Amino acid sequence: MREELTSAQLQAAGLSLKQAQEWAETLKQQLSHLTPEQTWSLIAPRLNPALYPFTAIQAIFSALFPSWPDQLEAGAAWLPGPEQTKKSNIARLMHELEFAQVQDFQRWTVNHKSEFWTKMLQKLKLVFQRAPSKIVDLSKGIKEAEWLLNSSLNIVDSCFNAKPEQIAVIEQDEQGQLRKYSYQQLEQRVGHLARSLSAQGFTAGDRLALVMPLHLESLALYLAIIKIGAVSVNIAESFSAPEMALRFKLIQPKAVFTQAYFSYAQHEFSLYERVIEAGAPRTFVYGKKDLNKVCLRASDLGWTDFLARELEFGLAAGAASLPITILFSSGTTAQPKAIPWNACSAIKAAADAYLHQNVCSNDVLAWPTSLGWMMGPWLIFAALMNQATLALYSNSPNQRAFGEFIERAEVTILGLVPTLVANWKKTRCMEGLNWTALKLLSSSGECSNPQDMLYIMMLAGHKPIIEYCGGTEISGAYLSSTVVQKNYLSTFSTAAMAMEFLILDEEGKAADSGEVALIPPALGLSNHLLNADHEKVYYAGMPQLSSGQILRRHGDAIRRLANGYYCVLGRQDDSMNLGGIKISAAELERALHNVDGVLETAAIAINNAEQGPSQLVVYAVPSGKEEAGELKERMQESINRHLNPLFKIAELILVSVLPKTASHKIRRGALREAYRRSLPVSKKK
Repeated sequence: MREELTSAQLQAAGLSLKQAQEWAETLKQQLSHLTPEQTWSLIAPRLNPALYPFTAIQAIFSALFPSWPDQLEAGAAWLPGPEQTKKSNIARLMHELEFAQVQDFQRWTVNHKSEFWTKMLQKLKLVFQRAPSKIVDLSKGIKEAEWLLNSSLNIVDSCFNAKPEQIAVIEQDEQGQLRKYSYQQLEQRVGHLARSLSAQGFTAGDRLALVMPLHLESLALYLAIIKIGAVSVNIAESFSAPEMALRFKLIQPKAVFTQAYFSYAQHEFSLYERVIEAGAPRTFVYGKKDLNKVCLRASDLGWTDFLARELEFGLAAGAASLPITILFSSGTTAQPKAIPWNACSAIKAAADAYLHQNVCSNDVLAWPTSLGWMMGPWLIFAALMNQATLALYSNSPNQRAFGEFIERAEVTILGLVPTLVANWKKTRCMEGLNWTALKLLSSSGECSNPQDMLYIMMLAGHKPIIEYCGGTEISGAYLSSTVVQKNYLSTFSTAAMAMEFLILDEEGKAADSGEVALIPPALGLSNHLLNADHEKVYYAGMPQLSSGQILRRHGDAIRRLANGYYCVLGRQDDSMNLGGIKISAAELERALHNVDGVLETAAIAINNAEQGPSQLVVYAVPSGKEEAGELKERMQESINRHLNPLFKIAELILVSVLPKTASHKIRRGALREAYRRSLPVSKKK
């Protein structure tokens, strides 16, 4: 600590005189014999935002680590204890294989993929009707690696290894009561829905679109579709009719499964009407009393009529390479890619959860998500294949009611999207809740902000945050954290197990900052697209290493930090060149995040031939009635202080909302396009 934090400074940060004096003395005493990281680890469990102003908590952390957050590796916010280093899934596996360091273990998983995946199939208790003759076959080339050769399985079998009486799902009903369903009950429901699908004539290979929020019935239906050997085409319920129509056109599903209405943030939406407007084929509509409020087309069926009375059904099994799900990329910059998932995708998701999120059979997982985003199917396989419990909440996670659900369901692992945390921090809607059951948090979907991550870490009682970064075409992550390594906020401690990548600069050479290039093969990686040339999208124009290794394009921009950890800078196509210096949108937005009067920001670069170099345009959602001129000055000051005075804001545009995908990612591509065309983007008057 460069300077001793005085009681006067702590008072200015929001503490009472007595609190300020006590904390100033505590810090002085602890630092006399402990390192700053040890000191923080000791005092952090007492620093809850419900008890102390977050400004004071942040002041203490910043005093211990003065170069933070400009240098994310300046200080660890959480240190692994004996529980993590001995009893976690990854620690036990490392001990079993005689590895002491995560880095050594990770290298082994890359260099010995067959041995590693054999071990993971055992840990996950994967159920085969015919075991694989070989883990990976490269006879067709690395780009078309075939995994679990000659095997026969239905991945749904591996979702029901838990004891029949164990709780599989916790869900909150319309009256706010928690309903619990055992693995036996869920399996019976899946079987009933599978019989119903079969009774309607659906069979193996049929594409069936699923446009429903994630709840018990849609979860069971998703597994039932896979159980009969059909392919679930997952489309987010939040999409507009034109977005749904685009996906229907791309995939041509045989039928659509949806529901009459769904509620979100005190609003009721007619989902069936939107699906019909999108030109859906024959549609099956889930709903009870609200089904009476819609007029079904002659070809469509309500849920009661869909459900079969009596019909025997046998499980459909097939090769691990057969598709089970079609997901769509977020489409933040172009037409969404249609990406098939297969059994290996589910295995990758479950293995990541086992090793990185430390999912165990006694865990309760909650993650605000949708079946139309990869984290929906990921969550299902992550929980059920690890014999854990899913806590499903289908309403808005922005409200305190969601936090109360987390408390009542005794959630142990809470998944996050960073924009949600930013909202919780601004509104303080989650403070004062009892989240003591939580053992860790996990963040995915977009770049996180370190101040927000410090806030949620403290709100959860000083629990680690597993940063998790990947993509739909990976079936999980290429970059993550673990519970056996120090937690530096908004950073990733390791490449995901059995994943390998390089960072390339603009000349295609290995560097510490630049674009991510994956090194195949890896279980879970896509090997074809349904509406694009897979070779062109992922491999064309990529350099080849002197060793002969093939590189696969991914699109993320990342930086390796001084301590060997990684910081994600956002998508490569969101980077910009300002004043001759390359900077990412995420870095700019981090610098703007805590400017007074701002809720959210999005930074884009506009290239105008008449104006010369790229111009920085910032879209911002103000917290009140702030004037654009004053906000722009404060933003520029923050950029000058945290980044570089050469990064000049050419224009600030205030909006009421930022355009986002169904997975809460900011659509900067839409902002760029709207700006170029001078289209309105929900401008705030």
